[in-house]
This record gives sequence, C-alpha cells and structure tokens, in this order.
Amino acid sequence: MNDNDGTSLKLTDLLHHPEDLDKIPVLKAEFLRKKAVVDGHLKLGLKEQLEVTQAGMNSISDGQRTVNLIKDEMMKIDKLCAEAQNMIRDFPNVNLLSQTHRNFSQVESMKANLDTFNDRLAALEQLLREDDEIMDNQPNLLAIHFELTKLRDIRDDAMDQIRRASDASLEGTLQDYFTRLDDVVDWFDDHVGTACMNLIPLVQADNRGMVVRLALVIEEEEKNDKKVKALQDAQREYKELASRFKSITTGPKELRGYKDKFLKSITLHAQSQLESTEQKFLEESNKLEKSFKWFFNDLNAVKQGMVELMPKKWRILKTYGNIYHNMMHDWLLKLIDDPQLSPAHMLAIIHWGETYYAKMETLGFQEKDLRPQLIDDREGELVREWRQLIVRSVDQWMDRIYIEDKKAFVDRKTDIHHNDENGYLRTKTITDMWRMLHEQILAAGSSDRVDVTEGVVDAMIRALKDRQTRWQKLIDEEAAKHANPQSDQEGLQILQDWLVAIANDQIACIDDNEDAGQMGYLTRFKKDFEPLVTPKHLLHATAELDGLRDGYVDLSTHCITTFVSLIFTVDFRSTLLDLFTPRWYSEQGMKRMTITFDDYIGDYTEVLHHSLRDIFIEEFADELLVRYLSSVRNKGAKLKRVDPFNDKFKDDVVTAFDLFQKYPDFDLIKQKWRVVDGLVRLLEADKAVVPAVYEGFKREYWDVQLSWIEAVLRARDDFDRSMWNGVKAKAAEVHVERGPETIMSKVR
Repeated sequence: MNDNDGTSLKLTDLLHHPEDLDKIPVLKAEFLRKKAVVDGHLKLGLKEQLEVTQAGMNSISDGQRTVNLIKDEMMKIDKLCAEAQNMIRDFPNVNLLSQTHRNFSQVESMKANLDTFNDRLAALEQLLREDDEIMDNQPNLLAIHFELTKLRDIRDDAMDQIRRASDASLEGTLQDYFTRLDDVVDWFDDHVGTACMNLIPLVQADNRGMVVRLALVIEEEEKNDKKVKALQDAQREYKELASRFKSITTGPKELRGYKDKFLKSITLHAQSQLESTEQKFLEESNKLEKSFKWFFNDLNAVKQGMVELMPKKWRILKTYGNIYHNMMHDWLLKLIDDPQLSPAHMLAIIHWGETYYAKMETLGFQEKDLRPQLIDDREGELVREWRQLIVRSVDQWMDRIYIEDKKAFVDRKTDIHHNDENGYLRTKTITDMWRMLHEQILAAGSSDRVDVTEGVVDAMIRALKDRQTRWQKLIDEEAAKHANPQSDQEGLQILQDWLVAIANDQIACIDDNEDAGQMGYLTRFKKDFEPLVTPKHLLHATAELDGLRDGYVDLSTHCITTFVSLIFTVDFRSTLLDLFTPRWYSEQGMKRMTITFDDYIGDYTEVLHHSLRDIFIEEFADELLVRYLSSVRNKGAKLKRVDPFNDKFKDDVVTAFDLFQKYPDFDLIKQKWRVVDGLVRLLEADKAVVPAVYEGFKREYWDVQLSWIEAVLRARDDFDRSMWNGVKAKAAEVHVERGPETIMSKVR
C-alpha cells in the first residue's frame, strides 16, 4: 500500500497539468534508462558478490586446511617431545635445569633492560626534541622508531610476565614505571601524525627522504600488526598449545594500528581542505571546478611523486583515489539532500560529473572503476528536483513580494511608490519581480534541458496569474473598508494613489511600442524563454500569455473602476442622496460633482498612464450616469408635474457635458447620456401614454430592468396602480431582440 501511495505521489509531482501528459514518452524513456542502469549495476554487483563469496569460501577452505596441517605438525612435535622425555635418561632433572637456566637468563635480560630503560628513553626524548626543530624532515624518525619499538616490546614482555604471575601489586608498580614511555609514544605518534597530514606537501616539496622514512615506519608497524593478529588468533584457537612455544609469545602484544591511522590521515587532510572548498562553492556556484583544484593536484602529486616511494602492495594511487572519490561522493550527496540548496548550486553539481570524470581519467582512473557512482546515478532525478527548486524559488519570491506589497498597501505606506521615467506613479517591487523571473529563466535555460525550462515557464505563468487574482481580491477588501458612511476615511487619498500605481504597473507589463522600440515586461518575458522551448510548448505558452495580457488589462481597469467608485462612495455620498428630492432644485449637486472630478483629473493626469486616462473619464461618466439614474430610488425622491424638473434635468446634463466635452470620447459619452431623455419622457408623459413610452424605451434599451421603471413611475406625483399595471401588461407584450449591453444593464 505504501509503495502504491509513493508511486501516486511521484506521478502527482510529475504530472501537474494536462499538458504534462505530452511528457510521458520522455519520462518513460528516462525511467527505462534508469532501470537499465540499475539492472546493470545489480548484475555487476551480483557478479562481484558471487566472485567475492567464492573467493571467501576458497580462502576459508585453504585456511582450514592450513590450520589442520599446523595442528597435525604441532601434535607431531608434542608427541616427539613426549617420546624424547622417555628416551633421555634423567630427563626431568635435565628439563628442570634447562628451565631454571632459561628463567635466569630471562630475569637477567629483563633486569638489564629495566636498568637501562630510563637512559634509553632519555636518548629518545633528545632525538624527538631534535626532530621538533625540523618537523619537515625528521632525520631521526627511523632511529626513534627502531629504539622505541624495542622499549615497547620490553614493556609488553614485562607486563605479560607480571600478569601471568598474578601479582596485582607488582603490576601497578610496573605500570607506574612505564608511564614515561607512554608520554614518549604519544610524542612519537604526534611526529608521525604530523608527517602523515603533511604527506602531500612533502611530496610536492620533493622531500623524498622524509616520505620514505615515514613509509618504512608504517610498513614495519603493518607487519607487526599482522603478527599480533596471527598470535591473537592462534592463542584464541589453541591457547594451551601455543603457550608452549616461546617464539610466538614474544614481541608486540597489542595492535598499534599505524596503517589505519595513516589511511585516516589521508581523509582528514582532504576534509580540512574540503571545508574551505564548500564555503567558496556556497558563495559562488560557478567556481566549483576552480575550488577543487587542490583535489586533482593532490592526486597528481601522488601519481608523480609518491607511487615509487611507497610499498607497491599498498597501491597508494588507487588508495588515494578511492578515499578522495568516496569523500567527493559523500560531500555531493550531502549538498544534494540539503533542502536549502539553491538552484544555481544544484545545476553546478549536475554539470560537475562530466568534468570530474574527465579529470580523473587523465590521472589514470576509469569511470567504471570509481565506485560508487559520483551522485548515485541521480542525474535525472536531480534535473527534475532542480526544476522544482527553481519553481519553489519563484513561488517564494512571488509570495515574498506580494506579502511586502500587501503590508505596505494595507498600512497605506507611500515609500514603496516612485515615478518612472515618464512620470507615471509605480510600485518599486514590480521591476524586482520581472528581474527575478528573467534570472530564473536564464538559470533554467542553462540546464540545457527543454523539459526543465518548459516546467519553469508554466510555473511562472501560474504565479503571475495568481498574483493578479490576489491583487484584485485585496483591492476589493481594502475598498470595502471605505464603503460604510460611518467608517474612518483616513488614508483614502493614499489608497487612491495605490490604485493608480497598481493600474500603471499592469499597463507597464503589456506596454509595447514597436515604433519606439519599447517592449513591456510580458513581451520581454516571452523573448527570454522563446528560444529555449519547443514550438509546441511555445504555442501553449503564447495562449497562456494572451490570457495573462487580458488579465493585466482587466486588473488595471478594475483599479480605475474602484477609484471611481470610491469617489462616489466617499465624496459624492451626500450629494447623490439629494438628487430628485426637493433639495435637488436649489442645490448645484451636478456642478459640485463635476468640479470635484475635474480636480481629480488635474491631480492625477501627469501620474496616470496615458492609456488609462480615457478609461478614467469613461468610467466616471458611466458611473455618474448610473448613479444619477439610480437616484430615482432616493428616499424622498418625488417629481411633481408642476415643478420645473425638465429644466433641471437639462441643466444637469449640460453641466456634465461641459466637463466631458474636453475629452476625446465625448461623442460616445454624449450618446450614452441620451438615456436621460427617456427618463424625462417617462416622468412627463400623460398617464395614458406611459405604457407606449415604456415600449419605446424598452426597444431602445433592451436590458432595462422593470424594477427601475417602477421606481421611476413611483417618483411621479400622479403614480397609481393602473399606471403600473398598464406598464406590466405592455412588458408582457413587448418582445425585443437581445443586443450589446447598454448603460441600463448597470442600473438596478
């Protein structure tokens, strides 16, 4: 069940959208390639494992035969010894005398060694002090090692004899006596460790003598460790029999591990340089090859200057190569698995493999011999992951920019605005956003993978659409805060500035001017990825960009519409409530509204994009007309036939036209305002002809709401039920064809 869930999640990650189905052949080919690689590795691994197993079984069989032969020989020797005892007269006495003499010799030798022990230690300390002065050469290294080995053997023999004597008090005394030796051993080990850590610099400095001395010390210790290991195995298997033979109970008693320490120092030396390399790489992703110059220099130094100085059985170049390769493998996987790794660094790692293997081949290492594979054959996975890194980076950037804009917008901050080269009011973050998208497109293109670039482009388009949606929702939420008459109107002007800046931003995204050689952000965005994707995807992306372009137009228009709506909601609220009431005749409501709007035009003409100015005028003209017509629903709206309402309507229309006639779209505005004539006809017509007047109005404005007609008629001072019934009857009879929406579609 878990495997199925994992597969489903993997497919969900790969196939986000219907168009991703086109990638199935590519994905299938890649999975088949990976499967073939895995199958090959499994076959190779199985073959190697079988060979190792067979070799191990053969070694066990050979070892068993050897052990049996040794056992047989030792039994023969034991039998001969027993038989010899019977052949020699007075053998027990001779044997006792022999053992006494041997023990006396051992005691005499041990006493002599103990008597000179401290003097020999002092001589070693003097040699170590001399080498302290010239650590790069250490001429006394072999002499120190030779003598120190003897002293350690003396200590081991003495301690072994004491332990066999089971005298705890003497054992403690001896341990105290040999404490100084431990200090000298640590001192010597520090010299050897320093030489091991500086082995590459010693080779590069052509200090061949020091390298050879170190190699001899390590080799001798390796031999001693093998003897100790063999002794320990013999004592474990045949303890009683082995104890009878002095030749296998003398010498070193413990593994000293100098060879293992030598190999570990190779790793430590490389790791010490790797730390600084990692820091450089994280700072500059394009410097990976340069940062690893030391890596290949070290291996080249081993190949050129160390191979002939080391024991051949060590295969020192292969040893260094395996250690360095495994270190490189582990380091790369650590970075790959780091969720904070940037897309640029991930791409550098993906491209590093080819360069790495080429350089290793020049040093004599074939790719097939370097195991494990540098990044565990995860190139395909990493490419997809790298694409997701870019996508996540884009999403995070877009979220961060939106959050900053939202906070500044809600807090009504003005420091995020600036005037562009044309003087238009703009937000500062829009330029940063498109610059970021441009950089990420370049990063995706540098992968040389079409599927990566296409996936990133799709994600960017989705992010841009989401940004449009979130802006529109936020604008509506903030504008709604000023809809309540009792709400605090502080910050209204800043909100209006924001609406102008946001509207200008949207136009900047699509503002192409071929004659002036000017391209909007969206066109430049398309040119960035156009050469990096397939023709099929380009068609799909172009359609998406067209939708995105329409979205920018809609959002900019929505900003202007919201701006106009705020003018009526806040500035004209009380004036609109007086229309068609008794106060209407004495007040200059239309005049005040046109003057106020003219002031707005003066304030924002220079900072509003020229293509939005006409929209601003048209939106205001439409909204003014809609609000004017809707005011027949005002409380107290009553038009008496004896009152000069006809003249007042004419005065309002003329006042409005005085404002709008200065603008290019005046003819269109004038045509829309003709609907006021229809309103007047409904108000001044005799009761008997009202249904006929309604029919004419309906045929001219097919989308007029019957509820508005009722509100108009109720505003007449002679309204009665028969008038309304006549209109409803006529509405049932009249059938008009639907056409383009008229201004009456907005009047409720």
